[in-house]
Amino acid sequence: MPAVSTPSDTHPDAPLRAALRYGLLGLAVLVVVSAVLASIFAGLHGLWGALLGSAIGGGFILTTAAAVLFSAKIQSGLQGIVLLGSWVGKLLVAVIVIAVLKQYDFYSHNALFFTVVGALLVVLGAETYGLLRHRVPTVQVEREL
Repeated sequence: MPAVSTPSDTHPDAPLRAALRYGLLGLAVLVVVSAVLASIFAGLHGLWGALLGSAIGGGFILTTAAAVLFSAKIQSGLQGIVLLGSWVGKLLVAVIVIAVLKQYDFYSHNALFFTVVGALLVVLGAETYGLLRHRVPTVQVEREL
């Protein structure tokens, strides 16, 4: 008789939703921590840099998770187009936002940089943790020789 483990959520998108949920939670924690630290070290300019960095870095990564979740229900050819389109689109948006922000000096460039890097690491780590922590159904069949 095969041994079956029961998943915590039987919906096929449950691991992706868990990754997105953990990514959002990680981003929320990062926003608070980076805003406090940047405000301490750079004042109001640091706060703006941390908030902008969280939005840019977190949005960049969470867009990928959302696109994967959205495209999980469509055909594989279209899925590739959606994922490639989302990647190109978010890359263009990030480059345009950075180019526009470069003209202004109301934010700390260092706070922006460190927060973007932190957002990439924290959100990716949180999403990975969400995927790995989520239980998926498995079946083990014992074979007789």
